[in-house]
Amino acid sequence: MRLLLSLMILVLAARPLMAAAPGLAGGRAITVDDLLAVRGVSDPQVSPDGTLIVYVVSEIDRGLNKAQTSLWLVPLAGGEPRRLTTTAGANNHPRWRPDGKAIAFTSDRSGSSQIWLLPLDGGEPRQVTKLPIDVSGPIWSPAGDKLAFAAEVYPGTSPAETAAKDKEKAEQKSKARVFDSLMVRHWQSWNDGKQSHLFVADAATGEAKDLIPAWKANVPPGPFGGSNDYAWNHDGSVLAFTSEPIQDQAKSTNSDIWLVSVAGGEPRNVTAGNPGADAQPAFSADGRLLAWVSQARAGFEADQWVLNFAMADKVGTVPPVAVTKGLDRPVQSFSWAAGSPDLVAVVDSEGYEPIMLLPTLARRAPMTLVEKATHGAASMTKDGTLVFLRHLSNQPPEIYKVAGGGEPVALTHHNDELVARLDLPALEGFTFKGAGGDSVSGWLQKPPGFDPAKKYPVLFLIHGGPQGAWHNEWHNRWNAGLFASPGYCVVAVNPRGSTGYGQEFTDQISGDWNGKVVEDLNKGLDHALVAYPFLDKGRMAAAGGSYGGYMVNWLAGHSDRFKALISHAGIFDLVGMNATTEELWFVNWEFGGMGWDNPAKYQAQSPSSFAKNFKTPTLVIHGALDFRVPDSQGLGMFTALQTQSVPSRYLWFPDEGHWISKPANRVTWWTEMHGWLAKYLK
Repeated sequence: MRLLLSLMILVLAARPLMAAAPGLAGGRAITVDDLLAVRGVSDPQVSPDGTLIVYVVSEIDRGLNKAQTSLWLVPLAGGEPRRLTTTAGANNHPRWRPDGKAIAFTSDRSGSSQIWLLPLDGGEPRQVTKLPIDVSGPIWSPAGDKLAFAAEVYPGTSPAETAAKDKEKAEQKSKARVFDSLMVRHWQSWNDGKQSHLFVADAATGEAKDLIPAWKANVPPGPFGGSNDYAWNHDGSVLAFTSEPIQDQAKSTNSDIWLVSVAGGEPRNVTAGNPGADAQPAFSADGRLLAWVSQARAGFEADQWVLNFAMADKVGTVPPVAVTKGLDRPVQSFSWAAGSPDLVAVVDSEGYEPIMLLPTLARRAPMTLVEKATHGAASMTKDGTLVFLRHLSNQPPEIYKVAGGGEPVALTHHNDELVARLDLPALEGFTFKGAGGDSVSGWLQKPPGFDPAKKYPVLFLIHGGPQGAWHNEWHNRWNAGLFASPGYCVVAVNPRGSTGYGQEFTDQISGDWNGKVVEDLNKGLDHALVAYPFLDKGRMAAAGGSYGGYMVNWLAGHSDRFKALISHAGIFDLVGMNATTEELWFVNWEFGGMGWDNPAKYQAQSPSSFAKNFKTPTLVIHGALDFRVPDSQGLGMFTALQTQSVPSRYLWFPDEGHWISKPANRVTWWTEMHGWLAKYLK
């Protein structure tokens, strides 16, 4: 088995990646209706015998203004996928029972989100849990007799008591909220006193038990934690889980890995020695090893995620082995290779997300398995077949495999027919010398029907984070092809602060939001204007969200090279923002303390300090439920523009947060974006 796996790795490393067919030249330009028509393919799970893959397909129902999800099944050997669930609503998170004869999943078909069991012999799904509260993220115990899952309760209360308290609160005429500590709200939800807890249910009866009934923190951490933040050990006696800090949740990034007995008892913190974040615990199949990802520095949410492992019986008592420390690339996700002590990981690297094989006990170097695309949900079967999601800027996600050293083969084709009708030019990469002569990367997206003899208006995109990156990926919101579709060339640079280019490069934006990063952005745009003579430097606009919106607001007071600007969820006044955002560790790290600790630094880097220089027409966009960058920031930017008679428009969504998610709102967002650009660039 080890020889077969090693041979497969060597062949993979020697062979190039076969690109999937993009949209055909001569097709039509993509529209927002096309973007919403894309079927989302996600969460592939390989059966225990390695022959089948169950996965989720999401389709937007424009009438209901939300997505409907269903479960599908495709043979690993290839063949026509078939739909497993036909009931409308949310059918998610499929997980194979260890014997491979049934699939647990969550569904809201009973009126709330509960665990259901689907037999593979063609029988009807059976409801397992019947709790009065929603549940999520079921995972099987190794024996297949229990299911661990997450559900929100008021600490110290049962699910029934939680439901009764929710009903009582809903019936109260006064909706006042009282708080004695932070956080009062997070991402786009107010703190209602409930916490996500870890439960275990009997798979036959559905009887459930809260393993941490008095816990006063979220398991998994909010707002984006999931079932990869808890895991069974090999014999089903222990669960490892990730918990956000029990205290100082607004100021600390220090999530930890805890172990708790399924029989009951107090959890034990096994990563207390690390001041930074720890997450995603996963036991090896034989129970010998525990792997997880961690960040070394406390208070820094963009420190590099490093993949670690330790002997399971010694975790917390001996230092872990940092498998990816030498890679200098953040780990996005990982899994254990079946039948092997090796790890399969997706990493962020230079505008792509390749898949790597990482040895733990063997003395072998890490090996890149698949590259030059954006990947996710990677797993490896016992025979060495790699299964994963793959997408590019002109190709929505589909499920692929690599078997026996061959080329990547698409197993699903849910979007082929749609993509084939579109003219979706591939994203093109370029590099240039940025601040200090350092190498910096960027992307160029050409419009449909591209003619090199013509001159095209330029849309310059600035990513958020600020520790983030533009990848060669299919983006459901900031989609490069749709930005280019009216006839624009899109230029997107990964300046100082971007991830995937080494932690030192990422670190160089902290405390300096408008120094080297601005130089990188300007030099990147200047390089593109010279390297691509079809770009019209007289017709340029800039757009960005979150930190990108901040940078647009900064450029409004410092640059006159753009005909128009678009600021989405952008920071306008740093002093006002620092005490109203929810994750205080962010501003503390980036600016060396709160606004009253370091007022000069805040004022010097705040776009509001330079509002008197605003002259460029600007579209300002914000959501009322944006608690990361509160909507007062957007209103402040719009007020500064309006009071100085600068052409401007304020697009405000009462039912959206930091991201615009609802289908009808996404149509409005794109319509307003394209309308603003057409007004000043056509």
